[in-house]
Amino acid sequence: MRLFILTCLTLLIISPVTTNAFQSVKATTHALDHATIQRRRLVLVRSSALVGDRSFKKRAVVVYPVISGLDASILGRVRSLLNFKNIFDYSLTEYKEDTWLDEFSYQVNHNGNYLLDITFNQSGSAAYPDDQSKHFLINLKTGRIVAAADAFETKAHATLAAMVNKKLKAELKQIAQELKESTNDPEDARIASEAQEPLEFKPENLEDFSVSSKGVTFLYDAGYPHAIQAFQPNGKYFFSYAELKPFIRRDGPLGQFIQ
Repeated sequence: MRLFILTCLTLLIISPVTTNAFQSVKATTHALDHATIQRRRLVLVRSSALVGDRSFKKRAVVVYPVISGLDASILGRVRSLLNFKNIFDYSLTEYKEDTWLDEFSYQVNHNGNYLLDITFNQSGSAAYPDDQSKHFLINLKTGRIVAAADAFETKAHATLAAMVNKKLKAELKQIAQELKESTNDPEDARIASEAQEPLEFKPENLEDFSVSSKGVTFLYDAGYPHAIQAFQPNGKYFFSYAELKPFIRRDGPLGQFIQ
């Protein structure tokens, strides 16, 4: 009886420690499926050209993410990918020296499921105002960009691109129709029509896509010049995981969404 009581007491003492250790391991494993992102804000003050005897200052607001919370090797790769120079080919030092920039910011589209989806935006003005965006989808298991070949069955790329192209063409048709029915100069409709002719979503365009818990948005930049950017297609084409199930690699980073 004494031995039985001692055994029970031992189990009661050990059991909470074992449970807590298990919960700690589980929590640590869970934490690694997403990055910790801290928002940093800088205000760059640059001198512009002299007007008379006065020097005017131009300010730019830079908001950027500081990534942490990942294994050291993965963290190094992610930070390298999101280095300023890799985004818009401008270092922070160059932004400080150039007066073009007005604003630099970012948006986190998805941060979980071992995937970090983030978009950077910058806007500024020189001869005319301009803005640009750059998107990254990073596999947090490898610290590398997710390629179309990683996420989708290679043999299905042509069919998948054709599906996206169908949505692109529908958007272009709607833009053309709205221009015809608007009070704009008829020349605008002609210019837009000419700009649309070469546009096509091809298999190579599958490389740029954004993910969420609901599906995938394929991104397409028509590259219109500033003068006709008002006629440019939005270039964002969403498909649910149910629609994409036949094309998604089960062993790829998106396979978890169709199990």
